Amino acid sequence: MIASPPALAAPDLQPPVTAPPPPRDPALWKAAQDLETAFLSEMLAAAGLGAARESFGGGIGEEQFGSFLRREQAGELVQGGGIGLAESLYEALKETRTEDG
Repeated sequence: MIASPPALAAPDLQPPVTAPPPPRDPALWKAAQDLETAFLSEMLAAAGLGAARESFGGGIGEEQFGSFLRREQAGELVQGGGIGLAESLYEALKETRTEDG
């Protein structure tokens, strides 16, 4: 008869307790989010989001207002967490501000 392995204790699945992040400078955070929004808007445009279709499209109005739609969609992406660019930009802006005084 083959012996069964000893039962393993269940690991503690509680996340480690960490200190809350320090408060952010609202003006710098907004600037960082605006920069990420602009970046994502350009990336959405490059990917073809909002490009006018060749048939049954919205005409010239669709072309003119597509950038507004992309900007709003990019803003929603950033508010939902984005791609992490705003955090990096915020840290860079914060360092620049402390160096400048």
